[in-house]
Amino acid sequence: MFESLTERLQQTFKELRGHGKLTEKNMQEALKQVKLALLEANVNYKVVKDFIDGVKEQAAGQRVIGSLTPELQIVKIINDELIKLMGNAAEKIEVEPSGPTLIVLVGLQGSGKTTAAAKLALYFKKSGRNPLLVAADIYRPAAIKQLQLLGEQIDAPVFSMGEKKPVSICQAAIKQASKSGNDFVIIDTAGRLHIDEPMMEELKEIKNFINPTEILLVADSTTGQDAVNIAKHFNDNLDISGIILTKLDGDARGGAALSIRAVTQKPIKFVSVGEKLNELESFHPDRMASRILGQGDIKTLVEKAEHIIDEDKAKELEKKLIEKHDLDFNDFLEQIKSIRKMGTLDQLIEMLPGMNRFKGLQVDETQLKRAEAIINSMTPEERQNYRIINGKRRSRIAKGSGTSVRDVNLLIKQVRQMNTMMQQLTGTKGKGKRKSKQRAIQNLFPF
Repeated sequence: MFESLTERLQQTFKELRGHGKLTEKNMQEALKQVKLALLEANVNYKVVKDFIDGVKEQAAGQRVIGSLTPELQIVKIINDELIKLMGNAAEKIEVEPSGPTLIVLVGLQGSGKTTAAAKLALYFKKSGRNPLLVAADIYRPAAIKQLQLLGEQIDAPVFSMGEKKPVSICQAAIKQASKSGNDFVIIDTAGRLHIDEPMMEELKEIKNFINPTEILLVADSTTGQDAVNIAKHFNDNLDISGIILTKLDGDARGGAALSIRAVTQKPIKFVSVGEKLNELESFHPDRMASRILGQGDIKTLVEKAEHIIDEDKAKELEKKLIEKHDLDFNDFLEQIKSIRKMGTLDQLIEMLPGMNRFKGLQVDETQLKRAEAIINSMTPEERQNYRIINGKRRSRIAKGSGTSVRDVNLLIKQVRQMNTMMQQLTGTKGKGKRKSKQRAIQNLFPF
């Protein structure tokens, strides 16, 4: 989402290189470019003005530190102001100490409320919670059915009462949660194509009768300034407790993510970064600032890996690599599945520092699918020992996977090359080199 903004900021920083110090002149020019970049990204004008004033204030009070270049100084200042703009620190969901935590999702129709409800339920399930989804949108055709289907996908119960009054549905759902031991109740309310009085009155009634722990606005980040205006309306009427930004993987310019916190003074608590139900992340201002400045987001990448990678399997693989010096296609397939669970290759690469400099870098997601199809077309014996795969077997595998013999040959060649490299690495003597060898082994996989 922030690709255009990141490119503009990077160009501004690049122009500062070569200057001996940060002067009034080059500072003013840099800030002018930063201002234009933010406005082009559809950031609220008042927010941009306050942001630039904050940068000026910081810069005026700073001296040249050691060997820091003007570029690094301005990056540090802008990074600090971006973090401040988006809320300083991540804010978690408030949890009720006794009884279920009640979360009401509000927002306009089409913002992704129903899907966000399911994503939120899955997020809590991963933390060992027992959420209950509540279908309180009785107006949109198939809204209840959609929530039920999503609930089945994540194995979460869905409470519904057809077209009964939303307030009655919510009250009955809370009673059901208490009986069933559900510690989180996530209520999917009705939206409209635009803000109107009947919708707000219904939401106010729900708020007054059930006294929710959290009221989270689900806002479509691709709508730019509209998302900010909508958030202000909802906050003025309901005093929301936080925001879920959806479609952050879209092609919009990102202004909503930078403006919405400043305008409403309410925290962004979650961001949706893809269509899959597991693609919901806690919002961390410092990590988002790092992405915007093209510095990656290693912390989120590591967290994704920790959730996906099975520790026992990782130890088993390490032992196999060190003792037998040999990988097979079962190992290969396991790595492919782990990486695909973490997100798309584009999303993962975006989190690596400095990758924004490789403009136009094309990532072929089909390579993973092709490799997986080839391995799935192999017999168990072929997966364990690729050396037995002769010409006849290669033709059969290619036909079964819908690929070419050339594709099969390339995959086999990759495994051979990895095993050759691994044998060279593990053949090195000396205890002092053990850690460096293991790090190298972990980087063998080409996917």
